[in-house]
Amino acid sequence: MNAEATNPATPGPVMPTVTGAATVPRRKARPRLDLRRLGRAALLGPAARGRLPDAIGHVVEAHRAHHPDADIEPLRRAYLLAESSHRGQMRKSGEPYITHPLAVTLILAELGAETTTLTASLLHDTVEDTEVTLDQVGAEFGEEVRYLVDGVTKLEKVDYGAAAEPETFRKMLVATGNDVRVMSIKLADRLHNMRTLGVMRREKQERIAKVTRDVLIPLAERLGVQALKTELEDLVFAVLHPPEYEHTRELIAENAARADDPLAGTADAVRAVLREADIPADVLIRPRHFVSVHRVARKRGPLRGADFGRLLVLVNEDADCYAVLGELHTCMTPVVSEFKDFIAVPKFNLYQSLHTAVTAADGQVVEVLIRTHQMHKVAEAGVVALGNPYAPASDDPADGERADPTRPGWLSRLLEWQRGASDPDTFWSTLREDLAQDREITVFRPDGGALSLPEGASCVDAAYAQYGDDAHACIGARVNGRLATLSTVLRDGDTVQLLMGQDPASEPSSAWLEHAHTPAARIAIQRWLAAHPDHGVPEAAAHAGKPAVVPRPAGAEAPATGPGAARRAADVLVDRPGASVRLAGCCTPVPPDEVTGFAVRGGVVTVHRVGCAGAARMKSAGRPEVGVRWGDTTECRVTLLAESFVRPHLLADLTEAMAVEGAEIVSATVEPPDRQRVRHTYTVQLPDAARLPALMRAMRDVAGVFDVSRAQPQPPGA
Repeated sequence: MNAEATNPATPGPVMPTVTGAATVPRRKARPRLDLRRLGRAALLGPAARGRLPDAIGHVVEAHRAHHPDADIEPLRRAYLLAESSHRGQMRKSGEPYITHPLAVTLILAELGAETTTLTASLLHDTVEDTEVTLDQVGAEFGEEVRYLVDGVTKLEKVDYGAAAEPETFRKMLVATGNDVRVMSIKLADRLHNMRTLGVMRREKQERIAKVTRDVLIPLAERLGVQALKTELEDLVFAVLHPPEYEHTRELIAENAARADDPLAGTADAVRAVLREADIPADVLIRPRHFVSVHRVARKRGPLRGADFGRLLVLVNEDADCYAVLGELHTCMTPVVSEFKDFIAVPKFNLYQSLHTAVTAADGQVVEVLIRTHQMHKVAEAGVVALGNPYAPASDDPADGERADPTRPGWLSRLLEWQRGASDPDTFWSTLREDLAQDREITVFRPDGGALSLPEGASCVDAAYAQYGDDAHACIGARVNGRLATLSTVLRDGDTVQLLMGQDPASEPSSAWLEHAHTPAARIAIQRWLAAHPDHGVPEAAAHAGKPAVVPRPAGAEAPATGPGAARRAADVLVDRPGASVRLAGCCTPVPPDEVTGFAVRGGVVTVHRVGCAGAARMKSAGRPEVGVRWGDTTECRVTLLAESFVRPHLLADLTEAMAVEGAEIVSATVEPPDRQRVRHTYTVQLPDAARLPALMRAMRDVAGVFDVSRAQPQPPGA
């Protein structure tokens, strides 16, 4: 039950309200839902038969502002079912629980969601928190509403334990793949809970805020729902960075109190230019939200008045956008480097607009956004503004090909790789990493087909995007007609021809992990390497959150630590004819370390560094020492400890640096990250002990590595 939030008007440690503080509303705002009034209305019980309940008056008003002819009967029936089902349930604030689905539904209604979405929103917690079943919802409201309610219903912790949250998101994403309205409801649900987070314990506030930051905000961005994304960003900012939030709030308040607003003066000048050119347009001042102001302050230093907002020019037709741009660049001084055309080349989240900047009379630079009213609606509400994606196609050519958002490229890729991430922890960490990649490129195949990939993707990623597991047989690529390595990073608009080998025994290289940017490619390669443990190094171990054992190359000797690790060390001479020699894994001696030996079972002599805790224990137990000394050869095996910060591709960079120095990795482990730090342990074979200092320097030079040391013998009794 989502009953742990509170009304900001109630006493308690309530978070600052972000959306309205010291800013000018983007549009004429509807009054915020009065939870106390709705609570009283809910307590009075349902309205008379056929009469619209007072509690959903706000919702209906907002809904009909976007859909004047909408049938509100499903909303009335959904409210009555939700109110009766949740009756007696209370939020931590003391408000009737029904106020939560009402508030979530109002958020969606104000964005322009259609009736089916609003109906499901009113019912979104009934199956999870009451005796209502999905079958009852389907029988009463139809299969579409049933599907949406099921998509946002959480999995029970009783059944899934710690995996409940990641598996709930996996279920929700799969449902979103068939109907994006599932994620619309989830985003509105999280927004209301973030607005009313104040009664929760501080640690729970932070946990919810971090998941919102890492998963929900990127999803809102990818679905183009900027109105929800920006408010979620500000609310997360207030929870996770209170001092910075308070400082930003003070900056905004100080700017709002100024008498002279350069944005207002420039807006008047732009209106005059467009009036003279006879271009109908609305020119609005669009304040930056808190996080945007904070970012600008960090980038530019002390802020001036024009830095607190941008001008928004709304016109009727696409052609008018370019006409406005031409007039502004002709009559005012443009900042050419700030021009971007997202109309000709829309963003992957449906966003379209022209971005430019002009110099105001006082020398300040004013950013200007130019778009049509329809573009603005989509920019604010994203997929919510597109209504029911399964309704019959519109005859309006303005809707274009992008009116069906049911399976954007990024979502198709996400659904593809999640099938291979059977482990909930792997899915959860990979999802966050995937969502952190917020830009897309499009590359073309020779047959004219296209592949959508995240920015930074390589030919390896293109191979797995096109061929799936069959990409294991890829041997090269041509990029724009020229031969290229599989590590080549692709750019937007490139043409890629992937060259496939004919040998059915073809296999991926472990080095591909270093160049794989997409989860689909990395998971496929890792899955193959796991099934063939004598090949390669699993790159994801550096940040998968689990201990990892690096398999040794084919033909390499067994690790010096663990069962069956005995070997003859040609560089050690032992005063016991015929004895086998094993270098101790606890201290991994190398020339010119002072060493001693002890006989163990099987006629094996283990060689320890003098002062090793293991040697001290053997000596104290009365085990006789055996004379050992280094021979003429300088080959050595040594265990090194490396400590690093967490970052992608760290393990690949580190093992590459070791290979360049001639080190053969015999075994390795990577411990789970602790406070963004990772501890690595490597046992390596060097052809010459004199190369050990150079190896350790090379490892320290890898970005993110802050210390490298040898495994030290511990003092007796440690």
